[in-house]
Amino acid sequence: MDLLKPILILIGTLSLCLGLIGIVVPGLPTTPFLLLTAGLYLRSSDRLYQKLISSKYVGPYVTRYHASKGLTKRDKISAIVTMWCMIALSCLLFIASFKVRVIVILVGITGTLVMGWLIPTVPDSGTKENY
Repeated sequence: MDLLKPILILIGTLSLCLGLIGIVVPGLPTTPFLLLTAGLYLRSSDRLYQKLISSKYVGPYVTRYHASKGLTKRDKISAIVTMWCMIALSCLLFIASFKVRVIVILVGITGTLVMGWLIPTVPDSGTKENY
């Protein structure tokens, strides 16, 4: 048995967990972790890769990114709005320390810049999907 495959599966699963946590934790990026997961699963387990891309929530996001090599304006806006809602919620309700709030906001600004300018914007394919 190839020893590399279980290692790739383990790292892919950890990446998936971090990506899913990143949906609700401000400052933890979701997109890079989900794309890393897809790449690792693609190289190690066709079954896990197919399960990932057939997921109702994550699948369309990953397959659109792979197919177009970027995100649509709608996907970017959705990601940025979700991120800032979670940052605001965290800073207002859960983070008492001013220093930690500043760090979370600075990380959010960094995430916004990365999403807005470093990840390529691609034209919408014209399909009307619910996501």
